Amino acid sequence: MDTLLTSCSTSAPTSSVFSATPTATPHQNRALHVRHLGVQPYEEAWAYQESLLADTLERKKQNRDAVERGEAPAPTPNYLLLCEHPHVYTLGKSGKPEHLLLDEVGLAHHGATFHRINRGGDITYHGPGQLVGYPILDLDNFFTDIHRYLRVLEEAVILTLADFDISAGRIAGLTGVWLDWEEGAPNPRKICAMGVKCSRWVTMHGFALNVNTDLDYFGHIIPCGIDDKAVTSMEQELGHAVPLAEVADRLVPHLATLLGATLTQE
Repeated sequence: MDTLLTSCSTSAPTSSVFSATPTATPHQNRALHVRHLGVQPYEEAWAYQESLLADTLERKKQNRDAVERGEAPAPTPNYLLLCEHPHVYTLGKSGKPEHLLLDEVGLAHHGATFHRINRGGDITYHGPGQLVGYPILDLDNFFTDIHRYLRVLEEAVILTLADFDISAGRIAGLTGVWLDWEEGAPNPRKICAMGVKCSRWVTMHGFALNVNTDLDYFGHIIPCGIDDKAVTSMEQELGHAVPLAEVADRLVPHLATLLGATLTQE
């Protein structure tokens, strides 16, 4: 069974609800392999995710068969893929094509491509200057709660932004990370979008944090179908560019801590 979760809907409790991830059992593998892919075309990163997902699902099937034979299961792996993409718009299964405001000529003029994909959510943009993270995790190694998983991704981003003196949080009902998120704030704006797919507790897709992103590209879509809130970036908020590698170096340990994972950099 697949679960598709959107970057645009689902409850978003505050960070005060977090409790420590339970201690690993003997059959849980908490190693997190971090792979830095650099700039990679979207379709290549998607295919890579699909291959890792398929391999993990096959190992889980083999483990079920092994347990039935009275044998010990083999550990399943966990990956975090970090990359940038060339200009691309992606539309999730629940998205509306009319939320892309460019036709084929317009896409070509802006050097962008368009893909329908198998995550939840509506339309979003990826491009240079954006830190994209794709965790391919077997949540059986951590906790089997997809909503908690989304909150963990959000929290890792919130803590990372705090390291750069940017105060961020959640807006109830809107998954992702926002600035001016407090109720009644005059200018709520999204800085990180999220959308995931989960198959038999193995995740794919993930988050996109606007670091030095060209925000003009968001003007060609209705991001996540939300037309009454703005989009921002770390560069926009700080008034200067920030190296993506520096942001990744802050984010990865936060995510590992929240998951109770140990890191392996590749």
